Amino acid sequence: MAQQNKKQPKAKTGLARCLELASGHKGLVFLSGFLAAMAAICSFVPYLSIYYIIREILFIYPDMSLLNVSTISTWGWLALAGILGNIVFYFFALLCSHIAAFGTLYELKVAFADHIMHIPLGYHLTLGSGKLRKIMDENIESVEKFIAHQLPDFVASLVAPLVLVIILLGIDWRYGVVCMVGIILAFIVQFAGFNGEAKEKMHRFQTAQENMNSASVEYVRGMPEIKAFNQTADSFKRLSKSITDYTSFVLEYALGWQNCMPAFTTIINNIYLFLIPVGVLIGMHTTNFREYSLTFIFYLIIVHAISGILNKIMFISESFTQIDGSVERMDEILRIPVLPEKNTTTEIQNYDITFQDVSFSYEADSQIKALSHVSFLAPQGKVTAVVGPSGGGKSTIANLISRFYDVTDGSIQIGGVDIRDIPLDALMDKVSFVFQDTFLFKQSILDNIRMGNPDATEEQVIAAAKAARCHEFIDQLPNGYQTVIGSTGVHLSGGERQRIAIARAIVKDAPIIVLDEATAFSDPENEYLIQKAFEKLIQNKTVVMIAHRLSTIRNADQILVMEKGCLIESGTHDELLKKGGKYAQMWSSYTESINWKISTGKAV
Repeated sequence: MAQQNKKQPKAKTGLARCLELASGHKGLVFLSGFLAAMAAICSFVPYLSIYYIIREILFIYPDMSLLNVSTISTWGWLALAGILGNIVFYFFALLCSHIAAFGTLYELKVAFADHIMHIPLGYHLTLGSGKLRKIMDENIESVEKFIAHQLPDFVASLVAPLVLVIILLGIDWRYGVVCMVGIILAFIVQFAGFNGEAKEKMHRFQTAQENMNSASVEYVRGMPEIKAFNQTADSFKRLSKSITDYTSFVLEYALGWQNCMPAFTTIINNIYLFLIPVGVLIGMHTTNFREYSLTFIFYLIIVHAISGILNKIMFISESFTQIDGSVERMDEILRIPVLPEKNTTTEIQNYDITFQDVSFSYEADSQIKALSHVSFLAPQGKVTAVVGPSGGGKSTIANLISRFYDVTDGSIQIGGVDIRDIPLDALMDKVSFVFQDTFLFKQSILDNIRMGNPDATEEQVIAAAKAARCHEFIDQLPNGYQTVIGSTGVHLSGGERQRIAIARAIVKDAPIIVLDEATAFSDPENEYLIQKAFEKLIQNKTVVMIAHRLSTIRNADQILVMEKGCLIESGTHDELLKKGGKYAQMWSSYTESINWKISTGKAV
């Protein structure tokens, strides 16, 4: 019970989190803060120098022959030194903060990329590439900008008001109090429209931005379908709604400050209006006009520094709200648990794949199961085909073999070893995939094939391409294997891209092959070539083949029939036909579809 009542440490946010992220460059961060503080102090030296110059002049006026030129020059040089000191200290403060920020940015992006690579694949599908792109490009970049710029400015914004208050109250407390009244009044007006919901509003803003990014990415990726059905950005409802929501929120937020912000700006830029009547009142009762004039003139000069300092404070406070939202979004992803991984390598005796009473749900605590109590053995060196209606759980089986997800119940074993006990790198080395949707990177064809085995020689890549029946069309491309996919004039058909993916799997030479609808969208000619490529790919391998076209798996060593997440039949093609069950129905429908023809009838 005591353990349960123990409070968990609160997650750091905003500035504290940024400092934590930059902890590897702590020395540079603190040096940057110190230099920024020195720059802030130096910025007041010219004002004090002007004060003493005016003092020297007023106290000998009108007999200017008594003016001590040496003293005036000293104060003038001191003012120049203050200006140069402000510039030099601030320059080196930014230099240190930028070095720390760039180092933090590099480490953070690498860590974020590594993290999203190790979280279950389902999170990628749920979050969407638009949201992940925004977080990686914008939110993480904002951390770099905050450390590089806002962090030294934050230190300066703490030191400058402190020094300013000391000067305002130290020279003449009466004028200082008047200035402080103006400052306090400005902040009261500013925060009159602040209802304490800044964090919640920033959360809404970040959400609106992410929704708009995701919808924009989806819109661009779906451009062929959008054009085919004569749609526009306005008719694409998700994009249109996300833009409308974003615009409505931004307008609402901006208009919420339409009175407070102008009033704040007006007051801090005109605090001298508070000083003048007080100065006149003090002047009416002064007995030392020279001292009075000196002080009054000085405050009329320095009061203009107040607006710059307070504007910087407001800018910093706004950046704090923004960085708090950005860091929170980034940490939401970083808090997603990675797939647990064992560091010890367990020796695998063979490459049989065993499903033992496997159940799986894509959503935690969901009653809807993608797989329910599935058990089977896919023997080494044999082809196991998985067929069934859409939504039956075929692709889920393929995803679970590769640990794109972890099973909810039961276990999956390779050679008698639970795949959760196999390090992910070792598991990936043992499994090759050819998916229905083939993704090729904007690199050379050679590099795309070599992705299956980075150490493969060019000769091995060419041999794999020949085995995959793609050497002929690659050889005819402008630069052969050095042709960059996606470059001008280079367009590959779906079947050609599929064969390159098979070449990638061949060069990897993994003992387990998973084929997920690899010929689903191929024309007859490409399907024949892909089937020939498969003959080379699957030799002496453990093969799990997901297929809709039953002709492609007719000769499989065993066929598993899935329906609604359950394994309902298994056996060879001939055995399943004799049973007269679901597979026999599917085969009958398939053969009828092959013989189906369009005919025209004449009206009688």
